[in-house]
Amino acid sequence: MIRLEFTGRCTADFDPLFERNAFPEDIAASVNEILCDIRKRGDHAICDYAKKFDGVELTAGQFQVSQEELDAADAKVDQDVKDAIDLAAANIIDFSSQKLPEAWGYSPREGVQLGEKYAPLSRIACYVPGGTAPLVSTVLHTAAIAKAAGVPEIVITTPPQKDGSVNPAILYAAKKAGATEVLKLGGVYAIGALAYGTESIKRARKICGPGNAYVTAAKRQVYGYCSLDLVAGPSEVMVIADKTAPAKFIAADLLSQAEHGSGYEQAVMVTDCAELIDEVEKELLEQKELLGRVECVDKVLDNGIFFIKVNDMEAAAEVADLYAPEHLEIITENADEVAAQISNAGAIFLGPWTPEPVGDFVAGPSHVLPTGGAGHHFSGLTVDQFFRRTSLIKYSKEALQKEVGAVAAMAKAEGLDAHGRSGTIRFE
Repeated sequence: MIRLEFTGRCTADFDPLFERNAFPEDIAASVNEILCDIRKRGDHAICDYAKKFDGVELTAGQFQVSQEELDAADAKVDQDVKDAIDLAAANIIDFSSQKLPEAWGYSPREGVQLGEKYAPLSRIACYVPGGTAPLVSTVLHTAAIAKAAGVPEIVITTPPQKDGSVNPAILYAAKKAGATEVLKLGGVYAIGALAYGTESIKRARKICGPGNAYVTAAKRQVYGYCSLDLVAGPSEVMVIADKTAPAKFIAADLLSQAEHGSGYEQAVMVTDCAELIDEVEKELLEQKELLGRVECVDKVLDNGIFFIKVNDMEAAAEVADLYAPEHLEIITENADEVAAQISNAGAIFLGPWTPEPVGDFVAGPSHVLPTGGAGHHFSGLTVDQFFRRTSLIKYSKEALQKEVGAVAAMAKAEGLDAHGRSGTIRFE
């Protein structure tokens, strides 16, 4: 655990926080090699990488989860888990349904009509991590949003288990979220298959969902063959707290992100109360011993847990804006006022009764959020990202006549004669 003090300027001590990246650049070459191989060899490459990386021998006909496997999953999932999935799916779809984009138009000048229309993407793919933990919730926080948007083809792709099956809770969630297809593919080879397409796998128009550093690097490299949601790497949480915040709450919330398992997670507390740091550190050490994934937590404990002492809440907000956290909890007397000062955060959780995992699971907004400082320029996944926006433009003859001179002048300035003539020819 690392203690720092923010005095209004950043020093080299803050580099691990403010200079972090969603993925290390040194893996780009190996990722590119896999992607190029998939473009060349298609299904054959996919089979090879499934065996190499996931230890599973698959034929092209086994890439997709069968209807029998989907139906059998129901009986393998405990009822309380089903109920939780049902609740989360309903909340997520309800939230996304509140802001579906609608066609609009107006007439800014006589004879001119302008507007926009929206249509859902035809086919999207949702990457669901399944390595250190089967992220059942990610199925809902991607596919259920696409369902709310009306996307007709929704593909879930997730790494297979050693016996070639897929976690039954993931399959149950896929059905609940409206997935039309589930693939037993993981890592870089899954991203390549869905970006480029193969003999048996139809390419997707958009790939969304979180993943490890390799998945993130692969998503960046296939950009252009399909669209993406955002760049998301190892999970992170920042908690802004004052003397009113219960230390045991803060410690539990920090541990909730440290347990993910990659070892690159970060959990940061920012406070103006030095005594609270001591209390939270003590709680962290005590509570971590109660966890089933203590080995994962230990990977993060020494170099991924940060305590930052500030002079006041204004400075705390400044630190948060510089860090641009994936998840930001504000547990202070005036949480709303502190939040109003912060622009760069994936999601903000207000007050002591809003732990970050409610956002991970059941609240409603997607938990697919920018990490690694990407919150400075990316936002989290939202329903409008599953739509294509198309501009609508209509001129009358009289309206074009008023502006055709400007069209010709612009074309002249750019040396594009044919552009100008396409307007002026209509009045010759």
